[in-house]
Amino acid sequence: MSFRKIEPTELPGNIIEEVCNKWMLLSAGTEEDFNFMTVNWGMMGELWFKPAVTVYVRHSRHTLGYMENNDTFTLTSLKPGHQEALNLAGTKSGRDIDKLKESGLTAAFVDGCPTFEEAAYTIVCKKMYADDMPPENFLDQEPFNKSYPEPDYHKMYIGQIIAAYVND
Repeated sequence: MSFRKIEPTELPGNIIEEVCNKWMLLSAGTEEDFNFMTVNWGMMGELWFKPAVTVYVRHSRHTLGYMENNDTFTLTSLKPGHQEALNLAGTKSGRDIDKLKESGLTAAFVDGCPTFEEAAYTIVCKKMYADDMPPENFLDQEPFNKSYPEPDYHKMYIGQIIAAYVND
């Protein structure tokens, strides 16, 4: 494993394809204690004159506490062959199992932030903004009704991309 720092504009592939169809891992915490989950909703671009990403975490997710208690988080695209790990990270809670052990992934850290040796690339972000997504703020009720059959809403986090790494 060899993480090489790159500019965020040099990230490989198509971020829309990565997030929507291949999925990514959102991780937050420290080397001593971190958690991760699968994300397949998110956005990347520029906000407030900075490269930025937006991620969404349901209030019921164990990862929410890690997002709340840490200033940074990572988004990781895994190399091919890790779909079972992505499935587990999206369906099992770190409250109930040792997600790292059960996933078969190997923890690694860049800039003190959690990622995985199996990463194709990792994006390191510093939180800039966070807010809940309450029902009354939805201007289009169709996605709300489809996404929230139960009241387990998302919290939105906007992070400045402060570093990006490819794993050669």
